[in-house]
Amino acid sequence: MSDDTRLKGQRLVVVGAGSHTGRAIAKAASAAGATVVLAGPDLRKLEWTAGELSGPCEVHRLDLSDEGSIADFAGRLGRFDHLVSTAAIPANGPLKDLDLAQVQRALSAKVIGPLLIAKHLSGQVSEHGSFTFFSGVVAWRPAPARTVMATTNGALAFLVQALAVEIAPIRVNAVSPGIVDTGAWDGMGADKAAFLRGVAERNPARRVGSPEDLVKAVFYAMDNPYVTGTVLHVDGGGRLA
Repeated sequence: MSDDTRLKGQRLVVVGAGSHTGRAIAKAASAAGATVVLAGPDLRKLEWTAGELSGPCEVHRLDLSDEGSIADFAGRLGRFDHLVSTAAIPANGPLKDLDLAQVQRALSAKVIGPLLIAKHLSGQVSEHGSFTFFSGVVAWRPAPARTVMATTNGALAFLVQALAVEIAPIRVNAVSPGIVDTGAWDGMGADKAAFLRGVAERNPARRVGSPEDLVKAVFYAMDNPYVTGTVLHVDGGGRLA
């Protein structure tokens, strides 16, 4: 997307910029002319992302489980145009084995954190700015051992509707990925190819997603001034299969 300059002169915050998806969004936004603010809990990963950007950037530590950290970040941030958060902390496993602290961390990343981001940062967004958060397909296709993931992603989908009304005219949307080959599945080793092939065979689009698919959805959510309170499903129809 190096010929895309739609974000020239704008300031974009990427929360979770040390993740596979956050890094892809930050790189595309930088190539599109934005000054990118990289935020997340691991400064080493953020610095790694910063080293891959083509334009100006800032790096800030941010812990979504700590309201003080969010308030401090808001104080350092100043004005900005858009914020995207890919933050997620899985708490997967059978119901009988769930750990409360891990469940609370999952809620902080996906629900409480975004709520507090809106609380502390909505007064600093430009007139035509937006928030875009990441939900996920499992909210619409729950599965055993994915109860917390389904719940947090579903709660976020309703949160963006409520925030879109509460902090209007600032726009608030969500992107809900399906199975996307961001690199997150590389740990499967030799089983990865068969897994992704099976996903492609089952969903209506007959393919798995790419990081660029997610970038396009995020750019659409930021670009379109008439889209708010909406979940953009980027799942190849996986929620329907």
